[in-house]
Amino acid sequence: MQGNVHQRLVATFEKLLASVDPDHTREGLKETPERVAKAWEFWTSGYNTDPASVLKTFEDGADGYDQMICVKDIPVYSHCEHHLAPIFGTATIAYIPSNKIVGLSKLTRLTEIFMRRLQVQERLTTQIADAIQHHLEPIGVGVCVKARHFCVESRGVCAQGQVTVTTALRGAIRDEAAAKHEFLAMAGVQ
Repeated sequence: MQGNVHQRLVATFEKLLASVDPDHTREGLKETPERVAKAWEFWTSGYNTDPASVLKTFEDGADGYDQMICVKDIPVYSHCEHHLAPIFGTATIAYIPSNKIVGLSKLTRLTEIFMRRLQVQERLTTQIADAIQHHLEPIGVGVCVKARHFCVESRGVCAQGQVTVTTALRGAIRDEAAAKHEFLAMAGVQ
């Protein structure tokens, strides 16, 4: 099945090149459909990974730790589902554990799963928060994504350098003012 997908992608990019470049058979483009197909397979590989597979929890592995755990500046590279244009920025993820913790690198891996799908930033932010809420059952979750959108920067309004900020807050991080303030300060939003 995977080979079939790869061949369809190669054929699609061959047609695209033929549509946009009058000299689409020139030397510099001969291997482009193959390279682009491999790139898109990687960029959309998040569809093939279940978030549960990376969120192995440790029952009370933190010996009752009940303060906010935060990983900042997780790189985000995705593609807008409206124009297939790049989205790039960072994510800050925090949670307050309730007897379950997860390896810190798993928050980056979780982000990778959802960013390697065609996205809108709002959904990306919510999917990360919802997966943590579902699998870790924490007291609270906060996710903040700050990103630039190539579709905004390179076409239409051509507004270079604008950053879009989205947040998804769950539990105590949404409902308790002190926890919310702490997360937003960590994320650099306040």
